[in-house]
Amino acid sequence: MEKFENLVARAIERLPHEFMQKLENVDIVIQDWPTHTQLRRARLASGTQLLGLYEGVPQTRRGRSYGLVLPDKISVFRKPIQARCRSEGDVEVLIGRVVRHELAHHFGLDEGTLRRIERRGRSS
Repeated sequence: MEKFENLVARAIERLPHEFMQKLENVDIVIQDWPTHTQLRRARLASGTQLLGLYEGVPQTRRGRSYGLVLPDKISVFRKPIQARCRSEGDVEVLIGRVVRHELAHHFGLDEGTLRRIERRGRSS
């Protein structure tokens, strides 16, 4: 578990400075598996499909009345990530992708937009 935590911390440290400055009131947590509630929110039947999850109010939807709220939460799911990878290097790469993907939700990008961006990135 400690190695995985270090890889998540490294992924966060590698974020561009301008993103780090805007990560106020966000908790990034590591869980072995998603809960049943998290799976329902993500509209998935299997915990092996969900690698990460953003729960909160995206910055683009925050108005003047936003305040005194619990932190947004980004969960990184250890077991599903490890199950998809063959090496520690693969785990590190996937953790980086998951962290960036969930942070993009925090900054207001929806799933469809993110999938298009990710497809373009893979085809380059």
